[in-house]
Amino acid sequence: MSLIAPDFDESVIVRSAEAEVIGRSPTTIRLLADSSATGGALSTQRVTLADGADGAKPHRHDGSAELFYLLDGAAQLLSGEQVVTAERGDLVVVPPGLPHAFAAATGEDADILIVITPGVERFEYFRHLERIAYGKVPPESLLDVQELYDTYFLTSAAWDAARP
Repeated sequence: MSLIAPDFDESVIVRSAEAEVIGRSPTTIRLLADSSATGGALSTQRVTLADGADGAKPHRHDGSAELFYLLDGAAQLLSGEQVVTAERGDLVVVPPGLPHAFAAATGEDADILIVITPGVERFEYFRHLERIAYGKVPPESLLDVQELYDTYFLTSAAWDAARP
């Protein structure tokens, strides 16, 4: 068993009003703490999805686990080949290497706190996603940065069958 020894010695405090917000409805991402702020311990963001909106297509992280905590609403999450619906107060933790995806449940809103540990410097990844959404760079540009962000895109028949 390996132990991750984070390298920071002061509390990380992020005020809601000071957090960078990426995107606009139906998908909004609030960047809370990146890996560099937590000495590598974790990176975290809050994702708000309206009316069944997609969050992330199927992918995996080889070096990090990902935690999803439902602050409010209902979300569908792919974990391996299983699609689960999580509701307010539910927690799903996906281990490294396991395919996963998330979206607001059909017709529902979802407010999700996401934590990746150990941390990966990911704020620039979300800024990249925003540039794709606004047509500034092509979607396939993400393929060039998969290794940098430890985000490897996949296909999933289970996810495709579960989403409208």
